[in-house]
Amino acid sequence: MSDAFPDLYDVELTTAELVILEMEASSKEDAAAQLAERLHRAGRISDLDGFLGQVNAREHQLATGLPGGVGLPHARSEYVTRTSIAVGVTRFGYSIDFGAVDGPATLVLLMATPAQSFSEHLEVLATTARSLFKENFRDSLRRAHDAEVIAELINSSLVFFDH
Repeated sequence: MSDAFPDLYDVELTTAELVILEMEASSKEDAAAQLAERLHRAGRISDLDGFLGQVNAREHQLATGLPGGVGLPHARSEYVTRTSIAVGVTRFGYSIDFGAVDGPATLVLLMATPAQSFSEHLEVLATTARSLFKENFRDSLRRAHDAEVIAELINSSLVFFDH
């Protein structure tokens, strides 16, 4: 296996440790920081502040809010050791403005991909967004109340190829 093209399937994109239930965030920057901390603790990003700087810079270029109350902040970064997604489901009454036209987010997925993984980044981003456009998928994530179930829903939605 080449280091330039890591096998996406060696490691799950998310795990229960990368899920925050009942998240209370005061802003999109706060939400990204809480989720990035999980990635950092899991060894999936090497420099927390460096990565967050890139996520926030990306967020200032273009809003990452999707319809249906979803925030999808993301960055390709040299600080990312492997493609990962951290998930936050907000506590009742909390929502975060990610710039979506239909209002703030109650579901936040922070996507991190290594800097050299351009095609992988686009593929994971597109597949994740496609899943999140489905109301029943968003509802399943919000209703799960179980980090393992949420991780499994995300991972199973991101199977691109049969193998």
